[in-house]
Amino acid sequence: MSYVKEKMTEVIRLLPEDATYDEIMRELAFEHMVERGMQDVRLGRVITNEMMEHRIGTWQK
Repeated sequence: MSYVKEKMTEVIRLLPEDATYDEIMRELAFEHMVERGMQDVRLGRVITNEMMEHRIGTWQK
């Protein structure tokens, strides 16, 4: 089984038996977002809080 299928199976397995479809989808989406964030960290695609504060500051008029 591929890593993705194994991870999805694990996420679903850890949910309560009465989890709804929406709850399952929300958990899978969250897991995917965390994995994407971790990949960004591994690849060095990160910025400091100060850099982000500066970026956000440029949006405000």
